[in-house]
Amino acid sequence: MFADQAVIKIRSGKGGDGHVSFHREKFVAAGGPDGGDGGDGGSVYFVVDKGMNTLRDYRYKRSFSATDGEEGGKNKCHGKNGQDIFLKVPEGTVIREQNSGKVIQDMSGDMEKFLILKGGKGGIGNMHFATSTMQVPQYAKPGQEAMELTVSLELKCIADVGLVGFPNVGKSTFLSRVTNAKPKVADYHFTTLEPNLGVVDIEGGGFVIADIPGLIEGASNGAGLGLEFLRHIERTRVLIHLVDAASVEGRDPVEDVYAINRELSSYRVDITKKVQVIAANKLDVADDRDAVIKRLKDEFEKGETKVFPISAVTGEGVKELLYYVDSLVKEHREPGAVFEQEYFPEFDRPGQEPFTVTYDQKDGVYVVEGPRIEKMLGYTNLQSEKGFLFFQKFLKDNNILDELEALGISEGDTVRMYGHEFDYYR
Repeated sequence: MFADQAVIKIRSGKGGDGHVSFHREKFVAAGGPDGGDGGDGGSVYFVVDKGMNTLRDYRYKRSFSATDGEEGGKNKCHGKNGQDIFLKVPEGTVIREQNSGKVIQDMSGDMEKFLILKGGKGGIGNMHFATSTMQVPQYAKPGQEAMELTVSLELKCIADVGLVGFPNVGKSTFLSRVTNAKPKVADYHFTTLEPNLGVVDIEGGGFVIADIPGLIEGASNGAGLGLEFLRHIERTRVLIHLVDAASVEGRDPVEDVYAINRELSSYRVDITKKVQVIAANKLDVADDRDAVIKRLKDEFEKGETKVFPISAVTGEGVKELLYYVDSLVKEHREPGAVFEQEYFPEFDRPGQEPFTVTYDQKDGVYVVEGPRIEKMLGYTNLQSEKGFLFFQKFLKDNNILDELEALGISEGDTVRMYGHEFDYYR
């Protein structure tokens, strides 16, 4: 069964506690401390499995834990580290923090392996605490606690071309003709209940095409099944609108194009900025095909949306359409939408050590420090506009800007954060 959404709970391993013990040996009156260190807890990773195309593995099992590190032992024995776990997901899976809905990671592009929860560090044994004045330390450091997180997984298909259209316009028939995909074909609405991916191989090129299940008006508001699959269009570069040029069910092909675009625009405004092509299907059964094609071309080709008359059943016009779409894919080679990280489990979790905001009188700069700031700078590309805007939002949401204002910062003053310096402006 196809599944493109799941909610699971994940937990890293707790670090093993350091051990308290003392060396005991015959004829040795006062052996020193020899308590060993605890092992590190196991970490949780997400990895891309190119052979997966669904999240069904997470439909029934919804809790996953790495193992804890073992406690240190006597005779300076180090506890065994916990085992990491690796959760496989299809390429294109977006991982979000369940409560906030913020993106933790998008498993797309070059991201093939992601450490989401680091295991707790093992505590150190009492052998490390011996000093000239404290020769019999009776304490050791406990291991760090495990981290727990509930995440939602959402699969957004990776495809160059999205095939859209109302139910029963021939999308499944078209896909089965041009690719090696084997979708079910039948004469009723929503015969396609899951996105089908296929590879189009043509001389000198080729592309991946996704057949998005038939939409109905109101899909962007949750009507029918459309909302469940609109997310798969987001990463495509080119859209093929398949319309019924024969009006077999009494539909108006011109109005169908506008109606589909309204649904796409309502779901995600920038979707309609994608390059679009119209495939006027079912010419083999159209009564007045020339009039229908002329009407479609008069309406849409003035806006540079090319119209191709085709028949998915006979193959008429299909080759010309595919070569044109291939040229568009090559022309628009920029990567599809990739979602930037908004939530950082390592320092967004409760209880994380706070940051500090101070004024360095010697250098005349305001200094912002702390693990959350350091980690944020490590994760964020400040050279990109999106990255810098995200970092500014982080400073505002965490009241750092308010603390700078409370210290008396003025416009043009310098703020230093781990080697980065910024001029402050409201």
